[in-house]
Amino acid sequence: MEGTRRAFFGTALGAAAAATVMSGPADAAESGRRRRRIPPSGIGMHLYTMRTPLAADFKGTLARLAAMGYATVGVSGRHGNSAAAIRAMLRETGLKAVLEHVGYPTVVGAGLPQALDDLHTLGARWIVVPSLPASMHSPAGFREAAREFNKAGLAAREAGLGPLLFHNHGTDHAVVDGENLYDILLDETDPELVGFELDVYWAAKGGADPRSLFVRHPRRFPALHVKDMAPNGDFADVGSGVLDFAAMFDTARCGGVRQWLVEHDAPADPFATAQNSYTYLANLRY
Repeated sequence: MEGTRRAFFGTALGAAAAATVMSGPADAAESGRRRRRIPPSGIGMHLYTMRTPLAADFKGTLARLAAMGYATVGVSGRHGNSAAAIRAMLRETGLKAVLEHVGYPTVVGAGLPQALDDLHTLGARWIVVPSLPASMHSPAGFREAAREFNKAGLAAREAGLGPLLFHNHGTDHAVVDGENLYDILLDETDPELVGFELDVYWAAKGGADPRSLFVRHPRRFPALHVKDMAPNGDFADVGSGVLDFAAMFDTARCGGVRQWLVEHDAPADPFATAQNSYTYLANLRY
């Protein structure tokens, strides 16, 4: 069974996180009752994965993703195209943008209104901060970010968009001076204004348990980066690595997940990665 073959493991995950998703008799019984599946409209591609072919042929790359079955995309780099041009290409290929990554300096600076306008042009719902500057990786820095996220989230709501989202990396789950940095953002941002695009690979790498996060912080995770981990800790096509996605997604509904966006940071063949990952997610039962 899929649930017994694959599990979180590795020294970076931590015993507590691993224990919640390792298979056992109860998990095996539960896996036999799994009936849920990801809705086709929820399977998307985060376009950072496809950056090399996009640079050569943006529309052609989108068309190939649509032909595989992808319904949505997360925009990460426009490759010289305007937001309007990307919206036109998405419309022609039958895809929909659901979010765009926008750098922290823009989100907290004078460029935010234009970024929100561009999100409308793209037809997307969420503006996403992809990372914080290294200089802010302290409790004080994350508290500053939480305050800024609340302000930007309010601006997004007033612009008729969804909450601002934050995309994590492994170091965002670190404990510094006795405080978990990611928990600061969860606890000190307004749930009506700020949510999270959880990268499940980086969460696992940082020792966090996505299944537990979904339960402890309901409806705060409308989008995921679905990225798998090779046995040696490298990136892997979704479904080919060691992360137990069936167990992980078991509480996704509680977390408010609406978009499962495939990502691979360094694919040898982006189109093969896209096809392999889509096939796995389309067939997954959890």
